[in-house]
Amino acid sequence: MRPIMLATGYLMLGLGAAGTVLPLLPTTPFLLAAAWLFSRSSPRLEAWLYGLPTIGAPLRVWRAKGAIGLRTKCVALASLAGGVTLAIGSQSLPFPASAALVVIALAVGGFIATRPAP
Repeated sequence: MRPIMLATGYLMLGLGAAGTVLPLLPTTPFLLAAAWLFSRSSPRLEAWLYGLPTIGAPLRVWRAKGAIGLRTKCVALASLAGGVTLAIGSQSLPFPASAALVVIALAVGGFIATRPAP
């Protein structure tokens, strides 16, 4: 099971890295998944991920308190709203698809907004 978790952790890390440059591909959930997978498969990679200067601190805060920083919340919610607006505005989506997109965005946005601040 360890090799599968390790390989999946690398996949999640790669998707998280891709999410930093690709619109509508989230970064944070993939990095959280990579951290969880590495914690169960490779303590060395877990320590490396948590030790990274830019993403290590938010990951540590999430692990310890389940909290999201105010600036990060604002960026996430604005990106979510912009992505949904862009997707609906630039595509000829049928109403059920647009409605599903809005419902999912509201659920994700509600989750993000209700997390405590560190």
